[in-house]
Amino acid sequence: MATVDITADTFEETIEKNDIVVVDFWAEWCGPCKSFAPIYEEVSNEYDDVVFGKIDTEAEQELGAHFQIRSIPTLMIFREQVVLYSQAGMLNNSQLKEVINKVKELDMTEVHAEIAKQADA
Repeated sequence: MATVDITADTFEETIEKNDIVVVDFWAEWCGPCKSFAPIYEEVSNEYDDVVFGKIDTEAEQELGAHFQIRSIPTLMIFREQVVLYSQAGMLNNSQLKEVINKVKELDMTEVHAEIAKQADA
C-alpha cells in the first residue's frame, strides 16, 4: 500500500477506520525527512493491512502542535486508536519493519486494560 497524505480533515477518520496507522510527520525543507521518505514508501508496500500516512508539519501545523512535534521526522504508530510508538528520527528499513511487527504482535486487550486501569487511578 502506498502512503497517504493526512490532513486535519482526514486524521480522525483515518485513525478510527483502520486498525494500524503509521504516521510520518515531515516537512519539505527537512533533509532527514527526504532521506527517510523512500524507506517509508518501500516498507509501506510490504504491509497491505497497515495504513502509512504522511503529515506535512508546515501545512498541518495544528496537527503538529496537537502531538507536540518538536523535531522531524517523527514517527507515530496507532493501533486501535492508541499511540503505541512515538519517536523522532529516522529508522532504516529493518528497524521500521521491526517496530511495526512488534505493534502487530501486541495483545491489545491487555493494552486497553492497562489504559483503563491508569484512567481509574
